[in-house]
Amino acid sequence: MLQRNTAFLLALTLLLVLLAYSNHFNNSFHFDDFHAVTDNPWIRDLGNIPRFFQDATTMSTLPSNRAYRPLVTTSLAVDYWLGDGLKPFFFHLSTFCWYLLQIVVMFLLFRKVFDRVRPGSLNVYVALFGAAWYGLHPANAETVNYIVQRADLYSTLGVVAGLFAYVAWPALRRSGWYLVPVVLALLAKPPALVFPFILFVYVFLFEEDGRRDRIGAAWKAAIPSFVVTAALMLLHAAMTPRTYIGGAASAFHYRITQPFVALRYFGEFFLPLWLSADTDRQAFSSPWSGDALIGFGFAIVLVVAAVLLTRRRETRPIAFGLLWFLFALLPTSLFPLAEVENDHRMFFPFVGLAMSVSWSLALGLLYRGEAPASPARKRALVAGALCVLIACGWGVHRRNIVWHSEESLWFDVTKKSPHNGRGLMNYGLTQMSNGAIVTALDYFTRATAYTPNYGILEINLGIASGSLNRDREAESHFRRAIELAPGDAQAHFYYGRWLWGKRRSGEALGELRTAAALNPPYLDPRYLLMQVYAEQHAWSAVTEVANQVLSITPGDANAAAYLNRARTGKDELGEAVQDALSHPTAEAYLQLSLLYHQAGKYRECIAAAQQALRLKPNYAEAYNNIAAAYEAMSLWDQAITAAQQALRIKPDFPLARNNLAWSVEQKRKAGPP
Repeated sequence: MLQRNTAFLLALTLLLVLLAYSNHFNNSFHFDDFHAVTDNPWIRDLGNIPRFFQDATTMSTLPSNRAYRPLVTTSLAVDYWLGDGLKPFFFHLSTFCWYLLQIVVMFLLFRKVFDRVRPGSLNVYVALFGAAWYGLHPANAETVNYIVQRADLYSTLGVVAGLFAYVAWPALRRSGWYLVPVVLALLAKPPALVFPFILFVYVFLFEEDGRRDRIGAAWKAAIPSFVVTAALMLLHAAMTPRTYIGGAASAFHYRITQPFVALRYFGEFFLPLWLSADTDRQAFSSPWSGDALIGFGFAIVLVVAAVLLTRRRETRPIAFGLLWFLFALLPTSLFPLAEVENDHRMFFPFVGLAMSVSWSLALGLLYRGEAPASPARKRALVAGALCVLIACGWGVHRRNIVWHSEESLWFDVTKKSPHNGRGLMNYGLTQMSNGAIVTALDYFTRATAYTPNYGILEINLGIASGSLNRDREAESHFRRAIELAPGDAQAHFYYGRWLWGKRRSGEALGELRTAAALNPPYLDPRYLLMQVYAEQHAWSAVTEVANQVLSITPGDANAAAYLNRARTGKDELGEAVQDALSHPTAEAYLQLSLLYHQAGKYRECIAAAQQALRLKPNYAEAYNNIAAAYEAMSLWDQAITAAQQALRIKPDFPLARNNLAWSVEQKRKAGPP
């Protein structure tokens, strides 16, 4: 049990971490969150949880990103249920609670390791400083703010907890219960596969010092974890769909870049001044380039230093931390990924650095010589430690501001990583959402210099060109997007949506059907198909598509509304009025507003949408209907305000973004009143 004073200091540390992250709980979804969270129909029903462990396609709506991470998808479904929808607060709260638990377990583990080599009451404070430094490190804000990357947190927590259980409760070793957190970690993300190596080094350094065959004893201790890890990795391999793509163009070039990336991560631990959500570093073309050689040299120096530090028992925690840093980097260094570096990859390795650096400082400043440190030195060390932690906490607070919205995040990327085509494109998307189509098109065009064959960029160029009524350019971009990625449902969907807007209904239906067939969980094509078929009064087709949607996500209100319309097929508006009066839900009034809009009753459309907002204040779809109604009445300012409100609630809302772009453009054409 923790002593009262220690428990108080640990609670104070957690409070400091909470204060540092106090401005992050309402930060928006970002990047991979869209295909794994906001657009993922599977997380909307807790009944799908068993399926998450059987079917990796439920991880994402993008086939290329479907990895086997059932624990992550389960947690997202629980957060969706707790928040009754896509409310970022509940997702961030969930992640943050697990982060606090990891900090606590790290403190307990650090203390155990330090006591192995030099028992003493001051080790509590050294371990606490190491855990606090990690908890307040600005680089970790890249993971804590990035909802879907909670996978890194779960994976890291499982490894830390598994090792702590092994160290703290030897009785669990024979039964293997210490491996339960490791199994959970591997069900969150594969980097936890390095646990057996970390355990091997721990046993070798700290538990078998007096034995002649230390390597054999350490190997024997690690065998169960190797067996369990191998079994879980075979499960990963069997469950990962063939559509999953790691992304690296050249595995060789990717791997020769990783030692230099490790050097950059190492430096960020001490000076985290260059954090970027999406860096623009490119893979090295030759192992003989200057930066590649520097990276190899760093890796050699780090390995040699770790080996030398194992010779003295007192310095072994430093060696252990350095080896942890290297082991934790191995999975993302050996398996070629789309980006040569991502700042959220520091999360796992920094556990080792926090241990290594805090113990190094203790040996150099607190445990110098045999005599205990003087009171004056202790006060100076406490003051220095507080300065470090306060500076780190301020850095976390600033990174949270960067992660607040898509616009703030990608603007930061354009400054930190100016040669990142995807970053330029994503910032352009935020400008398109704000109605600044010309500005967005400029960023998209600049992005083509760095990513000339990027299908998603071509889609966005098509959308922007279409918003400016440059039809020939728009169609050219959509067709090129399909040429670059013929199996990408998004390219067919957005092309089909543009064709439908141009009243080329036959072609539009062909593209939308193709999109729906290519990627069934991607529901946007089916939503638009239902709308097109309903306008054509093709009720049998509406019924077919609505049933397809409901088979994927049974509680889908949009599909249920269309199915109800298909069953009546006559006085839809009258039915909707009666439904709203007898069952006054936000969804019923939203459907009523849609029907009023289709009937040309725009004032009634607005009134019905406002009634939906009274029942559900943060209903982005209702604001979008209001925007569309004002747009139909050529009331551009009111339309812009309503569309902006919809996008504040739901930043990645294509219909609202298009309504906003159209209203802004029409207002510009109309000139001053």
